[in-house]
This record gives sequence, C-alpha cells and structure tokens, in this order.
Amino acid sequence: MTTRRDFLIKSGQVVALGAMGGVFASCNAQENSVVEHKLPQLGFEYKALEPHIDAQTMEIHHSKHHQGYVNKLNKALKGQDSLLNKSVEELLASLSSVPKNIRESVRNNGGGHYNHSLFWESMSPSTDGGGVLADGALKTALEKKFSSVDKFKETFFKQTKSIFGSGWGWLVVKDKKLEIVTTPNQDNPVSHGAVPILGLDVWEHAYYLKYQNLRGDYIKAWWNVVNWKVIEARFAKAMS
Repeated sequence: MTTRRDFLIKSGQVVALGAMGGVFASCNAQENSVVEHKLPQLGFEYKALEPHIDAQTMEIHHSKHHQGYVNKLNKALKGQDSLLNKSVEELLASLSSVPKNIRESVRNNGGGHYNHSLFWESMSPSTDGGGVLADGALKTALEKKFSSVDKFKETFFKQTKSIFGSGWGWLVVKDKKLEIVTTPNQDNPVSHGAVPILGLDVWEHAYYLKYQNLRGDYIKAWWNVVNWKVIEARFAKAMS
C-alpha cells in the first residue's frame, strides 16, 4: 500500500489585502475586466534557497502543487460572472458571498493560491539578505509584543510545529496588533479579518523530501531564508 509519504518521496525522485504589495500581480485583468488567476513567477531560482530548502522540493511545490490550486480555482470560477473580476483576496475576505456549490473549492484552492503566493515572496536566498531582520518598526513591535525576536521565533515555532496534520503558521496584524495564529489546510487569516504578513507552509509536501518527519528542523532552517524586508513592508502597510 502506497502511503502519502511514500508518494511524496517517489514523486520527488521522478521529478493580504492591501498589505500584500505585488504578491498577486499574477492575477491579470483582461480587457473585459475578467480576472484569470495565474501562477506567479518566483524571484529566485529553485536551487537558490539551498541548503535550507532544496531545489527539488521547491520545483514540485511551485510548479505542481501551487499550479494545481490555480487551475482548480479558475475551474471553480468558470461561468461565475459576478466573481470573475474579484481578486483572490476579495474572494477569501467575503466567502459568504460565494455560491455554496463552489464555496468549498474557492476556499481551498483560492486559499492555496493566496497562501503560496505570499509564501514565495516571504523568502529570499541567504546570499541576498534572507534571514536578516534589521532594526526598525517591525523589530521593535516584535520585541514589545513577545519581549524579544528570539522569543517570537520560539513561540511561532511551538505553535506551528504543533499543528495537527496540514496547515499554516502565521504572523498577522489584527486591530493594529501583532498576533501569531495557525490555520488548518489552506485556510487563511484574511477570512477572519486579519492581515497576514508572514506565513509558513507546514504541509508535508513543503518539507518531506528533505526533512522527512522532522517538521521542527524544517521550521528552524526556514528562518534562514525569511525575506524580512518584504515582511517589514507588509507590516508598515497594515499599520498605516
């Protein structure tokens, strides 16, 4: 019997609203104002995050998993004229307005598209400033909220590592305050009135080829490629 983990290994062997900045430039408006959701290009090569995140995982994660969410989202929205000019953020922020027969698909696949788009822009190679949080408003806010940046990372680590099954760990701004939250599957804080500024994918497909069942090791390694400049910009916009 082939388990999900076996499949991940075998497949690897064969091969936030305003605060989001340009993350969703991949949703291109046509002349008739219809939005077709697109897979965003990465700002770095698949191998650029090594040794922290391996090239094989990045390629499968981006070109297979994320592309799958985009394809299914577009399929769900086909023929839904009232929804075709909405961004993915707008769809997630007002799921109750999405017809019931496609709501679950939009929630799951729209969430997958949004979450991964944010995730890619949240990272940069260590050789290009990844992992470095400079002095500034975000660092000060983290120290005020959690007593230190290290304490923030420790708290984020504990909450994200303990997610049962698949999900995401988030640093969000809600009511002008920083919070750490987690969501199951491809759910997103946007649907709960928060602005995500940092998100970490802890689905097994994000790390299993390299880290197997050692989710904690993956989380620790990921800090080395966090693009804090992007996170700082999202924070500033969310607080403005």
